[in-house]
Amino acid sequence: QVQLVESGGGLVQPGGSLRLSCTFSGSIFTFYIMGWYRLAPGKQRELVATITSGRSTNYADSVKGRFTISRDTAKRTVLLQMNSLNPEDTAVYYCNAHRNGDDYWGRGTQVTVSS
Repeated sequence: QVQLVESGGGLVQPGGSLRLSCTFSGSIFTFYIMGWYRLAPGKQRELVATITSGRSTNYADSVKGRFTISRDTAKRTVLLQMNSLNPEDTAVYYCNAHRNGDDYWGRGTQVTVSS
């Protein structure tokens, strides 16, 4: 059973940076497309970024140029570097592992951007 554990959220001022980390266990990491999603109050869950085992990436338009997703096969982790954060980035961020129609989720980590 795939297990995902996120860390790295917190409170940051507008313009600041945070780095989220997700640790993968329970299966073969390279089989999965890894991604980050977020859920803000009153909004639907939104894709933030995804990365394949070949390191092809995809980003939501709202984060392009500000966020960077990466993965470390040896450590079985996926990172989300978030720069130039603004209040609209406030949400719970969830790590996702996807393969052949199956999706696994972490419990989420809160990111709050506020002065």
